Parts: sequence; C-alpha cells; structure tokens
Amino acid sequence: MEHHDVERIARATLKELGVASPNITVTEGPQHGQFRVDIGASHHLKIKCGQGSTPQWVRAQIFEQYLAQS
Repeated sequence: MEHHDVERIARATLKELGVASPNITVTEGPQHGQFRVDIGASHHLKIKCGQGSTPQWVRAQIFEQYLAQS
C-alpha cells in the first residue's frame, strides 16, 4: 500500500466519522508499511499495512484509533 492510498482512505474514513475538511498529514514510518496520520494537532494515528493489506484493514485501524482518542 502506498502513501497516497493511505491518505485517500484516511480522508474517506474521517468523512464517515463526521470530520469535515480534516487537515491531514500522512508520513511514512521508519519501516516499510508503517504510516503516521496526523489530523490537526489533536489526533495522531499509527497505521500498519503490508503487501496484500486491504483498504478495509486500514479503515478499521483509523476507526479504532480515532474513536479511542476522541
């Protein structure tokens, strides 16, 4: 999964969660398949995905972590 895929999935998922026009920054982590999603200054999510990971897997991680921080 590529950087732009994670960003696209994050934007769509946050829209589902009711976050209007989120200010998202996606950066690659220290290891391949790790990403950090910063949503403004209040939420910081760590996404893990590898070859064969599905968009649903990334979406589930975003939902779980975002709701845990809210």
